[in-house]
Amino acid sequence: MFETAELGRHISKKAFSEAEPVLQTQLLQIQRAIREANVPVIILVSGVEGAGKGEVVNLLNKWLDARGVHTHAFWDSSDEERERPRFWRYWRALPPRGAIGILFGSWYTEPIVEHAFARSDATQFEHALRRIAEFEQLLVDDGAILIKFWFHLSKDVQQERLKLDVGERIASPQLALYAKHYSAFREVSERAIRQTDCGHAPWHVIEATDPRYQHLAVGRILLETLQRHLDAHRAELVSGAEPMLLKESPPDAPRELLATLDPDAARTVLSTVDLSQTLEQEAYEAEIAALQLRLKRLTWQARARKVNTVLVFEGWDAAGKGGAIRRLVSGIDARLFRVISIAAPTDEEKAQHYLWRFWRHVPRAGFVTIYDRSWYGRVLVERVEGFAPRPDWERAYQEINDFEEQLHEHGVIVQKFWLQISPEEQLRRFKEREVTEWKQYKITDEDWRNRGRWQAYEEAVHDMVSRTSTRSAPWKLVSANDKRVSRVTILRTVCERLEAVLGQTGKPVESN
Repeated sequence: MFETAELGRHISKKAFSEAEPVLQTQLLQIQRAIREANVPVIILVSGVEGAGKGEVVNLLNKWLDARGVHTHAFWDSSDEERERPRFWRYWRALPPRGAIGILFGSWYTEPIVEHAFARSDATQFEHALRRIAEFEQLLVDDGAILIKFWFHLSKDVQQERLKLDVGERIASPQLALYAKHYSAFREVSERAIRQTDCGHAPWHVIEATDPRYQHLAVGRILLETLQRHLDAHRAELVSGAEPMLLKESPPDAPRELLATLDPDAARTVLSTVDLSQTLEQEAYEAEIAALQLRLKRLTWQARARKVNTVLVFEGWDAAGKGGAIRRLVSGIDARLFRVISIAAPTDEEKAQHYLWRFWRHVPRAGFVTIYDRSWYGRVLVERVEGFAPRPDWERAYQEINDFEEQLHEHGVIVQKFWLQISPEEQLRRFKEREVTEWKQYKITDEDWRNRGRWQAYEEAVHDMVSRTSTRSAPWKLVSANDKRVSRVTILRTVCERLEAVLGQTGKPVESN
């Protein structure tokens, strides 16, 4: 693979001087077009140590309008980053739509370095590459243009660069160390490139012996790639092939067909929830107090053991999510949790992949994040209301599973709750809100409109549970017609999950 980047190609100073201003003008024009098309561009700068990657990054910032460029250099991970799943730091660095992100070092660096130094085995390396491929597919499916550069030097050229003066070597402090392991890095890097080189995210391997050749090659590849994607984007607009918002989710044909034969065939997983459960007030008060005390002890143990927890709450309007969350957090020290209430996305959030706003709230080690509604909006409200085209929400099931699997692999406890009530109980609560002054803010015209789509939402919930309830991130369907039952069920479930992960340690951990 790398033989084609060891040919000794070079560009004269005169030729470079003539080509550079023309290329820069074209890049500025294409950057403006990218901004107008509202398309995010992600440029990965990777390669052999000492291959001039820093110079390339500086040059791109010189050629482009820096106001629309976001540059991130990934050095050693910080404590804050190590306490979260590996891709958290990269999600934070993604550029918004219409901007260009230059990532100096990327999600490839750590897996390659770890494997080259034999700190990870072949299975771990392959798993890391699979995660990378999934991540890049997710970005491209969302409309991002991903351009990956790998800058190559032969072993002899890299050795020559070791002889540069001290100032140059300080600019590349790892050059001497990595040069000693050149063969291992070459082999591992080639495997990584071959396994992640695909049509939607191809690698561009560039010879870095001559900086002028290297710089012009980068500029021209960048220009040609962006122009090709913009031409395709414009062709879709002209032909009317732009994805259209659906007015309503298409009916589930098999389920509707079977329902005409036997009503029981239309049953969903929500039909299995026993809504007749009740709990007397006296028993409720005793049990809720005991569970909150138990939860307080467990969350301090999780803090001591640096175990993150993510709790997700979904359910029907008026199902009691807010009240359940209040009782839950009453059993957690306020220093240990954060509640994220999800509403319609802001302009900043719309400029990113839909998972971006949830990734950035993933808790640090030992803390709890509670999502009041969540990423499941993609396969619930966005599906039913037609806010997302069918290919987008169908693809989301796997994207969500990958997200939650990454949390689990990092050691994060993930527990998801769906609060189930009957249509009759929802109607009663809606009417109560209308006549109760301090509850009136909770009832809106949208709540009444959503009620009219009960069946469509029930089918969407059925598919959601079917396709995203896993051992590592299970759904708990909670009987919520009686709020006391739902609150106790949720608290008990969280406590049992924490105990299963932490084990029975015996002595409680004291708070500070």
